[in-house]
Amino acid sequence: MAKESSLTLDRGLALLQAVADSDTEAPTISDLAAAIGASRAAVYRLLVPLQARGLVRREGSKVRLGLGLLQLAAKVAPQLRVAALPALRELAEAVGATAHLTVADGDEAQAVAVVEPSWTTYHVAYRVGTRHPLHKGAAGKAITMRPGEPGWLGSVGELQPGAYGIAAPVRGVLDLRASVGVVTFEPLDGMVVGPKVIAAAAIIAESLR
Repeated sequence: MAKESSLTLDRGLALLQAVADSDTEAPTISDLAAAIGASRAAVYRLLVPLQARGLVRREGSKVRLGLGLLQLAAKVAPQLRVAALPALRELAEAVGATAHLTVADGDEAQAVAVVEPSWTTYHVAYRVGTRHPLHKGAAGKAITMRPGEPGWLGSVGELQPGAYGIAAPVRGVLDLRASVGVVTFEPLDGMVVGPKVIAAAAIIAESLR
């Protein structure tokens, strides 16, 4: 029974993924049956609980993603924030700079968690929700770093005049494109700060697995 339930769940998730993978034209029941290797009758059965939860909606024989997915997606950022805050707080205090977790949203980077140091005279006000292009600033560029490249990178004045940033990618978390970084108005010693940022990124990655 447990194995049967597991197979049903796996097929339901495969069906949801097949609907999501159809970026333009909504797939038909027949399309979905072919995509997941199931009969049309099985697809109809699998759609029932997904529809009930608003994850998909039917328009005749076609199937589209439902608004219920937006409600699920809205829960992601708060959970990322909770997981990241302890490591960001430790990083901010150790470096004396504003620490942040930034995620990719299309071709933009968005800050989802920010911690400011408690003991500095002044610091960069980097707010949750701040967006900027992925190709500008250490936080965005770190997200696009490929495996095998140096563990961290820095930037100066790319997003705010006089601001110094160092960031490292968060690696090893499925489907998450993110970075951890610090930003300040004081020059940063990369040989000292870089490893601290990498360590914070690793801690956050572990907490999200």
